[in-house]
Formats: sequence, structure tokens, C-alpha cells
Amino acid sequence: MSYDVLTREISNDFYKELLYRMIKVNRFETELLRLQNEGKVHGTLHLCVGEEASVVGSTAALKKDDYIFTTHRGHGESIGKGADIRLIMAEILGKTGSSNRGIGGSMHVTAPEVGVVGSNGVVGASVPISLGAALTIKLKKIPDRVSVCFFGDGAANQGAVLESMNLAGAWKLPVIFVLIENGYAVSTRPEEASADPDFVKRAMPFKLNPFDVDGDDVLKVLYTVAKAREMVLSGAGPCLIVEHTYRISGHSRSDVNSYRSTEEIETHIKNDPIKRYTDYLISNGFFGAEELEAVKRSAEEEVKAAVSYALSRPDADMGAEELERLVYSDDHDRRAL
Repeated sequence: MSYDVLTREISNDFYKELLYRMIKVNRFETELLRLQNEGKVHGTLHLCVGEEASVVGSTAALKKDDYIFTTHRGHGESIGKGADIRLIMAEILGKTGSSNRGIGGSMHVTAPEVGVVGSNGVVGASVPISLGAALTIKLKKIPDRVSVCFFGDGAANQGAVLESMNLAGAWKLPVIFVLIENGYAVSTRPEEASADPDFVKRAMPFKLNPFDVDGDDVLKVLYTVAKAREMVLSGAGPCLIVEHTYRISGHSRSDVNSYRSTEEIETHIKNDPIKRYTDYLISNGFFGAEELEAVKRSAEEEVKAAVSYALSRPDADMGAEELERLVYSDDHDRRAL
């Protein structure tokens, strides 16, 4: 359920829906961490705990048919866009009945039925790929559709990312670049890797429409992405949105957080986006605490059901021949090229 926040007032149901999605993303990630610690997740994990407002606010402003391309930390965007969390959970646990037959894993989630074209394990790779979708939209004159790519501050200096921004600006492609600045590229602060960490300035040389937003305020993110989408569809050109948030979870399963203090993390936990939004809804009289507690329980139950579904599925078991069939085309003439 997306919502046109620029032309209508947001309903109370949608305010509640935003909270539901944020809690669902959070609980999905924390359950994955538990399952990883129990040895049920093969491979690594990149969780987005702390970034719930950015991923939910961004995707809630989009339409179902809009394309999104996410990073290796892409569970949140996929869930926010409407992907079936049972299939994602099963995929990450390497099960059948999943989004990619259990062979893609955490960094390769797809849900084309809701516009999630794919996640990518290569830093910054979602950005040039998203231009292909944007070019398709432009050449086929597909109405009311945009391409959106997500990437982090760690990818901001990648050559392919900067080249993509240049090409998007030169061709005026219907694409929105969403840079989620979450404080660290693994363990490196933005100011340690960039001569100027004010990433919104990257819009200027490529003639992108720039936006800078508090990524922990879900309503501000929602409005900003909705405004950017409107600009792209109006023919004003592509947009760059920098969303400032904080990654509470470690970079991956090997991260012991030696590069930051416990006090730093706890400070952000005390004012995380979910608490911040919950306090806003209560203090402004939208809902009472009991009603929002029911929203929390409902989201938790959905995640528990997804875990149960995934654990009940058989492990994916494919031989080399089947894996080759899924990777390569059956058109041998094209393969020979």
C-alpha cells in the first residue's frame, strides 16, 4: 500500500501502517540475528537495525510497479516494498519455497511482483543496474513509473556510482538515487574516506535534483521521496536523496564493534526511529499506547509466522547441473558469443 502524500492527507490507518512496517523490519532482522547465532543461517548477514525509518519511509512513497534495486543490506527495503517475508526468510535460511529457490541467500533477495528487481552483494553495483530499468522506462514511455537505487556512504566514491550519476543526468533518466548515510562503511566514518562528506553536493556536477533529509524521521523521508518521485515524473530529471541515519547492528556477522563504543550505540538505541515515531504518534494524539502495542504484537506475530514457515521447509538441494541451468541460458548459440 503506497500513498500519494503530496496530494492527500495521510490517514490514521496509514500512520499506523508505517509503524507496522518499521516494527516488522526490525523484528525480521533481530530474528535473523538469533537464527544466525543458532547456526541456522549459512553465510553472512548484513542487518539494518536502526535504519527502519529510512527503508520504510522511502519505499512507502513508491508505487507497486516502481523498480527498486537494493544493496547487500537490502532486507528492509524489500520488506517495505511489500515482499513476502515468508519467502525472504526461507531464502536466507537456504530453504525451498523461497524467493530464489534457497540458492541466493541474504544478499540476493528478489520480489519482482512488487518491483524488487534484486539485491546485490557488490558494493555500489545496484546503481548502474538501476539505470537499465530507468532507460527501459524512458524508451518504452512507461507512465507513472520510476527506478530507485539504494546505496550507502561506503559506495559513494565508487567510480561506477559516479559514472551512473553522470549518465542519468546527461540522459535525464527517471531514476532516484537514495544514499543511506548510516555512519559507517564497515568501520570507516564518511569523513575518513571522503574529502568532503557532504554527499548531497554530489548532485551538482551531474545536474541531479538534491535532497537532504533526517533519515530517522519516517514522515520526512516519506515526503522527501514522494516529492523526488513527482519531480522525476514531471521531467525535471533524476534526483539524489541523502538520508542520514545510524546502523545500530554490526556491519556483518563478523563485526564485534571494536571501532565504536557501547555508549555510542546505546545513545542511538534510546532514540531509535521506531521509538521516535511511536512517541510522535502518542504525543500528537493519533493513537494511545495500548493501540500501538497491539500494532507491535501484530507485526511480531507476522515475523514469527515467517520463521515457522521457513523452518518447516526442506533445505534447498541442487546438483551442479541444475545450478548451471538456472545460471545460464539454454540458447547455446547466444552462450557461444
